[in-house]
Amino acid sequence: MAARILILSASIGEGHDLPARMLSDGLLAERPGIEAPVVDGLQAMGRLATLLAGTGSDVMFDRMNWLFDASYFLLARFPPTRAFCRWLTHRLGAGGLSRLIARERPDVVVSTYPGVTETLGYLRGRGRITVPVVSAITDLAALHYWAHPDVDLHLITEAESEPEVRAIAPRTRVVCVRGLTAPEFEHPVEPASARAALGLPAQGPVIVVSGGGWAVGDLGGAAQTALASDPAATVLALCGRSETVQRGLAARLPGETRLRIMGFTDRMGDVLAAADVLVHSTAGLTMFEARVRGCRIISYGWGVSHIRLNNAAYRRFGLAQVATTREQLAAALRRALAQPRRPITSYGERPSAAGVVLGLVGDGQQAAAGVAA
Repeated sequence: MAARILILSASIGEGHDLPARMLSDGLLAERPGIEAPVVDGLQAMGRLATLLAGTGSDVMFDRMNWLFDASYFLLARFPPTRAFCRWLTHRLGAGGLSRLIARERPDVVVSTYPGVTETLGYLRGRGRITVPVVSAITDLAALHYWAHPDVDLHLITEAESEPEVRAIAPRTRVVCVRGLTAPEFEHPVEPASARAALGLPAQGPVIVVSGGGWAVGDLGGAAQTALASDPAATVLALCGRSETVQRGLAARLPGETRLRIMGFTDRMGDVLAAADVLVHSTAGLTMFEARVRGCRIISYGWGVSHIRLNNAAYRRFGLAQVATTREQLAAALRRALAQPRRPITSYGERPSAAGVVLGLVGDGQQAAAGVAA
């Protein structure tokens, strides 16, 4: 019987779905015939869990940042309410995840969404899941819920994340891997060829401004500031899946020939190779991808919730500039444009996430359906 790796994501952001898809593709490439389904683990946890995590998030992101910031403080940073939220997460989701795992009969379970990881760790620690559980972490910091002491393996994209993971889960195994983003990032791309492939000018700075999959934050202000940073600059605005933001940006800067507006794209490898600077609002995997390409990065536009903690880590490790006002962004752009590219050329030499996960197949004693009776 073919090995079966169950990958659990949550369809509330490309930052969770993309790593899930990439891991599934990597598993199939490394071991043809393996089964590696991707399932929405948040949905399996039940309607109320989905409601709490997803419904209304776009409103909070757009018009009620203070509420999102306050919610995150209570959920992840204040110990008494964090304990209550964990208890509530377990109560809401444990039964649904247990039934899903019993139905899917996996050899290994992988989660790319922290709310799902938290409940999987709870079930694993109590012996209710009898197969290895893996957390795939794509944020730099703010890793409560991403990491859990009863998860068998934590995969990280940023080596600087390991101390925080170990502080939360001291006995865990931690591996810094490739393969949680598109495979083209494992190979260098010349900026000139990337610009040609995207139809971007060969000369002058290229500045990418991005609000993540939901196009959150001060995308318009970032685009205007980037355009003003250099009269020869071309600005590529990534608006994710938000057609509303695309229309609004086009109306805000009508006739601006140096502005290119792009919706959701699967060509980030070329985009970040072509760019001199990335101005990004939501931290996470896109920031890491830019570093791999040698694109200088600035976090700007949405410094709330877990982004605030990631920004502090970017400063602490010297991985990115952080700007909180348009004036600071203008200064950061000047500094970034004066810096040389420094791609992470060793990224392709890391162990693959798929290979590390496959190493768990057969570990432990699996019950008939992956869950204890």
